[in-house]
Amino acid sequence: MFDCVMPTRNARNGMLFTRHGSLQIKNRRHATDEQPIEDDCQCYTCTRFSRAYLRHLFMARELLAYRLNTLHNLYYYLNLMAEMRSAIDRGDFLPWRRNFYAARH
Repeated sequence: MFDCVMPTRNARNGMLFTRHGSLQIKNRRHATDEQPIEDDCQCYTCTRFSRAYLRHLFMARELLAYRLNTLHNLYYYLNLMAEMRSAIDRGDFLPWRRNFYAARH
């Protein structure tokens, strides 16, 4: 995964990663959803754009959609790895891992 196209390829195909699992931005239910991709995410995309707008861009095949989705997915994985490293440093990786998987849908 560390030398992988997964976050960018998935972003270009409308799959966004969240702590609760993946989100398909092209799904109709996001057409009027004013929430960010993930509520507590501090990435450029989440702090500025709604799911509805991202879906609109994606459905219109606007290049900005691919860039914004990619920014979110890369931020997600960078943050995930930082959390993992911190849990390892604290010596509580196993509880962190259990919580990580328990939060996913």
